[in-house]
Amino acid sequence: MSYSEEKRFLKEAERVSFDYKHRATIRFNISKYNGAVERGHARYQNLELAREKAALLKRKILKNLPEYLETFEKNATANGCEVEWALDGEEAIHIIGRIIKETGADMLVKSKSMTTEEVGINSYLENIGVQSIETDLGEFIVQEAGEKPYHIVTPAMHKSKKDIAALFNKKFGTPENASPEELTRYVREKLRESFKKAKVGLTGANFLLAKEGAIALTENEGNGMLSSSLPKVHIVLAGIEKILPTYHDLDLMWPLLAAHGTGQKVTVYNSVIFGPRKSNEEDGPERMVVILLDNGRSNLYNDADHSEALACIRCGACLNACPIYRNVGGYTYNSVYSGPIGSVITPHLKRLKEYQHLSFASSLCGKCAEVCPVKIPLPDLLLKNRKKAVDKGLRPVSEKLIMKGVERGLKSRHLMDAGGGKIKNIFSNLAGIETLVGKRRLFPEFTSTSFSKQWKNKRSNS
Repeated sequence: MSYSEEKRFLKEAERVSFDYKHRATIRFNISKYNGAVERGHARYQNLELAREKAALLKRKILKNLPEYLETFEKNATANGCEVEWALDGEEAIHIIGRIIKETGADMLVKSKSMTTEEVGINSYLENIGVQSIETDLGEFIVQEAGEKPYHIVTPAMHKSKKDIAALFNKKFGTPENASPEELTRYVREKLRESFKKAKVGLTGANFLLAKEGAIALTENEGNGMLSSSLPKVHIVLAGIEKILPTYHDLDLMWPLLAAHGTGQKVTVYNSVIFGPRKSNEEDGPERMVVILLDNGRSNLYNDADHSEALACIRCGACLNACPIYRNVGGYTYNSVYSGPIGSVITPHLKRLKEYQHLSFASSLCGKCAEVCPVKIPLPDLLLKNRKKAVDKGLRPVSEKLIMKGVERGLKSRHLMDAGGGKIKNIFSNLAGIETLVGKRRLFPEFTSTSFSKQWKNKRSNS
């Protein structure tokens, strides 16, 4: 049995955890987020009630997911959209590739969409000679750096303004000490020409509206609006869990997503797109294709213990709250979806055998569940993932033996008190305790007398 992915995770986690420059950047960026989100939450008269309503709505949707999806397909088709179903990433790529060939495009503009990262569309487009241009500023930065998004909401969270200025100086010759405002202005002017030339725009969808057969996009830069409206063809790639019953649910979900994602009252640009341009309209795409992506989501849906994870609205709050994520960073997970939610869903979207270790990368402190706007019990789901990994025999035999020994020892006061501190210290050194706590941490020495004996001695002498 191979544990290569787990070994890679542990090695990378140790490296990143002690990269103090990286930790300082993440700590600074998340502190800015925490301040904004605290103000965003304070704007609610009753945030808990809003979260309760959102949680109930998402559970209602999950109970009736097939019906809502069929309703969306029917109404979107009536609006003039083409609706395609993709069982996996390969099928989604095939559909997108076919549309691009039909359009004759050699370049497309792409607005931030984690689903396109999930299926690996950029590498496919590069192989067929089609240029994919990221138009979200954070995505643009990591694309130019030859990297993947670091965070599901803030793709370049791991970079400081100095890092970005240095990157742009190297790639585009901008001033070495250019300010964030100057760099943003440069990117805006550069991308404007791409929007004008592109025949195809590829976006995700924050929500799919079943009753209206429409998609809802929320963003802060206007790039989503330009990607969906200027090109002749608009392709939407969205997970099947993105469905909402109706447009009227946005008054609950949009502010919650903004408050937990960025701390805003509401995101700057909010668009509801009902289909391609109508005969009496001058603007908009001539063709709109919505691809409904499964790619392992049915595995989650059909698993009674884990289906609640599909309620996620991708706000990123659990990542920012997680002490593990803040120390090991987004790339360590080697998955599009990182942090607590990624650790829950990745073993189901990919393969349990290779990615079960992610569910063990948690302190189970509960902060992720505390901040989740739709009340997903993430620690419970992580524990259930762990149990599944153990039940399927995916954990190392040595771990099982160690846990059995620890269980036996902790259940026996006699064994706990046996040997004294000196013998325990010798044994822990011989047992290679360093491999468990890491070379950079000191394992505390056992005292000469156990607590229970100290307690008895104190009581007998008092």
